[in-house]
Amino acid sequence: MRVVSLVPSLTEAVAVTAPGLLVGVTDWCTHPADLGRQGAARVGGTKNPDVAAIAALRPDLVVANEEENRAPDLAALRAAGLEVLVTEVRGLPQAFAELDRLLVRALGLARPRWLDEAEAAWARVEPGRELRAVVPVWRRPWMVLGRDTFAGDLLARLGVHHMYAGHPERYPKVPLAELAAADCDLVVLPDEPYAFTREDGPEAFPGRPAALVSGRHLTWYGPSLAEAPQVLAAALAAAR
Repeated sequence: MRVVSLVPSLTEAVAVTAPGLLVGVTDWCTHPADLGRQGAARVGGTKNPDVAAIAALRPDLVVANEEENRAPDLAALRAAGLEVLVTEVRGLPQAFAELDRLLVRALGLARPRWLDEAEAAWARVEPGRELRAVVPVWRRPWMVLGRDTFAGDLLARLGVHHMYAGHPERYPKVPLAELAAADCDLVVLPDEPYAFTREDGPEAFPGRPAALVSGRHLTWYGPSLAEAPQVLAAALAAAR
């Protein structure tokens, strides 16, 4: 099969499971490390894919996600006669189910070992003391994790409950003054989608412990899930 992936985490999942299957990926697809040597063409961003370029690649399947990709782009791909598989991931169980749907049922591949390892790794997680956290994902304007998010589910499994989990929006905009005054134990700052660093982010929350975590391990659903519990737990522990 010829596959175009418009989702970085699913690009990694396909590339690791069946190298050479991908004929097109987005500009934001960075893993695995040898992705460039697998020969896939770049077809634009997740929010602005080049529909004509994708169609020219004659893929058997275009892989997308309902949150990361825009409905008008997916409609244009279908109008061009392409089959589009759209994933929906709001929590860890759904991520595992969608990965199996894509890799095994849609692509006809053997269930990868890394997927079993990821499920086993998360099954072993035993959260410690519960912590309350604010989890910004963007600044200028400030946005945080809200309700019904994959990243929020992962953090909850590690004992971190973010304070806007009950917000009606999934990624609400919240004034910094409100965030800084929140009654929380720590601030969790991932390095994507906004690239928070030690010099860019913690200074906005004086007096609060800041956990700088890998966005790939917090927000991607693919092979990184196998090591995510250990990586995230270590980053959270370092902040306390």
